[in-house]
Amino acid sequence: MNYDVIVIGGGPSGLMAAAAAGEKGARVLLIDKGDKLGRKLAISGGGRCNVTNRLPVDEIIKHIPGNGRFLYSGFSIFSNEDIIAFFESLGIQLKEEDHGRMFPVTDKAQSVVDALLGKLEELNVKTYTNSPVKELIFADGRVKGVLLANGKEIAGGAVVVAVGGKSVPHTGSTGDGYAWAEKAGHTITELYPTEVPVTSAEGFVKTKTLQGLSLRDVAVSVLNPKGKPLITHRMDMLFTHFGVSGPAVLRCSQFVVKAMKKWNLKEVAMQIDALPDQNGEALFLETIAAMKSEPKKAIKNLLKGLIPERYLLFLLEQAGIDSGAPCSEISHEKIRKFCQLSKGFTFKVNGTLPLEKAFVTGGGVSVKEVEPQTMASKMMAGLYFCGEILDIHGYTGGYNITAAFVTGRLAGGGAAEYAAGVR
Repeated sequence: MNYDVIVIGGGPSGLMAAAAAGEKGARVLLIDKGDKLGRKLAISGGGRCNVTNRLPVDEIIKHIPGNGRFLYSGFSIFSNEDIIAFFESLGIQLKEEDHGRMFPVTDKAQSVVDALLGKLEELNVKTYTNSPVKELIFADGRVKGVLLANGKEIAGGAVVVAVGGKSVPHTGSTGDGYAWAEKAGHTITELYPTEVPVTSAEGFVKTKTLQGLSLRDVAVSVLNPKGKPLITHRMDMLFTHFGVSGPAVLRCSQFVVKAMKKWNLKEVAMQIDALPDQNGEALFLETIAAMKSEPKKAIKNLLKGLIPERYLLFLLEQAGIDSGAPCSEISHEKIRKFCQLSKGFTFKVNGTLPLEKAFVTGGGVSVKEVEPQTMASKMMAGLYFCGEILDIHGYTGGYNITAAFVTGRLAGGGAAEYAAGVR
């Protein structure tokens, strides 16, 4: 059978593309190489599926540092509020949590997957699982269909490539689509991990001194070679056996990669401000005053509760202070050093975990070669891209999935309209 639209990839953007094409009356085939659809969606948001974010569009774009501005026209056609309305129309009630994150009331990602699959069934979308695509078929300057790995050819009026990037490969995103895009004449910008833990060879990492320690609501920065912050994120972080992780670090990770590349560095400095609401000089003066009022008290007891105990002992040691020493024996110079470390402990990092361990892929099909209103290829008629194969990436918190749903909606709708014209 001939199809109007063939969608390759059953992740968030592919499912949305298939639904959008089906709603326009197209005969749609959704192909996935895995054994079930929606695998990435089912594990998103820690298994709860953070379907979108309710912040204003300008704020969402700010949280998509990788070409977020490209999505402005897409948001004018299908916005985050439209995503919410779409899921509610499928019977999925949503609730808003911190920072605008939207979750299903059920707290189960599977309910979102099931609702989407139900919608596809209602629209008579044909689905193939366990069907890897070998290549796209091009002829006469346009896409004509797909060739499956088993040798079967399937004709289609338009093809939507929604196969993801190279992160989280166990869900099926192993970078298959880049070669197809290149064959169609597209540029693939350099791929790199984003939203990924950061590695370090510092002594305190090797000795596991701080391993397992979480710091809450700290300001973490990546510094340029002159020691000025390139980016700062204020969230929680975690020390690990290989370096640092946690939300603030994941958000900083792409800037570590970019700084190493830009300045050709083997190591980049990161900095932790454990007391972002306190002024450094005020902290110093308050500490000195407290020491004067309790000269016999051990410094570690005087400072108890200022920052987590393990981190406190670590910084005291870094400042050359014996944690058990009475306040009267400690010089102002050393206390100043401790206060400086509390406001800016700087350490070197040497990269990140590999792309396969990242939550999100940076780089991909150049957005300069894609129509922003339809996601149509500017290089090959009838070819559309959506989701993480595009060079668009955001922070975790519902931003990437929003980009996936918006681009999927536009790609599916655009493909259906194109196919109707070539029927």
